[in-house]
Amino acid sequence: MVVQRSIGLFSILVVTLLLSACGGKSTPGLGPVGPTVLSTNPSATSTGVNINTTVSAVFSTPMNPATITGSTFIVMQGSAVVTGTVTYSGSTATFTPASNLAVSTPFSVSISTGAKDVAGNALVATKSWGFTTGTTASLGPSPVDLGTAGNFVVLAKTGVSTVPSSALTGNVGVSPAAGSFLTGFSETADSTNVFSTSLQAVGKLYAANYAVPTPSNLTTAVSNMETAYTDAAGRVATPSNSELYSGNLGGRTFAPGLYRWTSSVSIPTDVTVSGGANDTWIFQTTGDLTMASAMKVVLGGTAQAKNIVWQVAGLVAFDANSHFEGIILSKTAITLKTGSTMNGRALAQSAIALQSATITQPQ
Repeated sequence: MVVQRSIGLFSILVVTLLLSACGGKSTPGLGPVGPTVLSTNPSATSTGVNINTTVSAVFSTPMNPATITGSTFIVMQGSAVVTGTVTYSGSTATFTPASNLAVSTPFSVSISTGAKDVAGNALVATKSWGFTTGTTASLGPSPVDLGTAGNFVVLAKTGVSTVPSSALTGNVGVSPAAGSFLTGFSETADSTNVFSTSLQAVGKLYAANYAVPTPSNLTTAVSNMETAYTDAAGRVATPSNSELYSGNLGGRTFAPGLYRWTSSVSIPTDVTVSGGANDTWIFQTTGDLTMASAMKVVLGGTAQAKNIVWQVAGLVAFDANSHFEGIILSKTAITLKTGSTMNGRALAQSAIALQSATITQPQ
């Protein structure tokens, strides 16, 4: 017994010394050794990027803001460093150029291992990628970065329900709620239990009680969703774009821009969002967003749903057979009634109810 106890103590001492030598980080085979970059904007090898773009990266874990600086996050034009400002919020680092980028020009980006998480662990490896600008600047507000929440067509905190049969193109997630709060999907668990599938979804379903790495991935996605909501809600609209039409959008056409209402917003007849392929819109309301039966949000010009954000503090409710375009960031709940369709993403900090509805993630 004395010999066994001595061996056990010796083993503990060896492990302690090894961890100390590694700076307290995990060793290969024992877990992650540091944070990684989950996604970037622009994405790698993107072309035709707006010359007034910002550059951002989403990390797998919360980072130490003091290590996210102009010396660790660098944008290059050839051999020249691009001048700009680096900021960090939530789990996203953003580089904002001091002026528009050169047209039709390749740029390279790197985030070095000098970037560390809050536990002091360095980025696993330098993250490098590149993109090429186009010839034009976009109109409208700077884009809202969804981070990894943009990997989901439907994401909610307390539950996602469907009255069959709904049709979803993209991933579905719920967190911190468990898989039992994915209701009506008749889902089938994958053998790894990392995700499940459903005949109602062309994509995967994820919940907080699924196997690793799903819980941490969902925590990050929900955090990114909340950060995106806060960002969108915090933008300041000009007086000329505030309280338009007393919140009744029916029959109106909206050019690229930031619009705000301190009341509920309704769509009793069709509304048009019109602009270019890279233009952006943010619609803010402190109240509810409702759309009447069989009414539509229509895209004009070459406007794209992925560039339209609807930030809603209250309830979102789309009546039967209606059609919607854009990304919904809801503080509360979202309901799509029978036959309603949506080209966009439904992201809610409460529950999402689908009643034989169709949602397709934007391209």
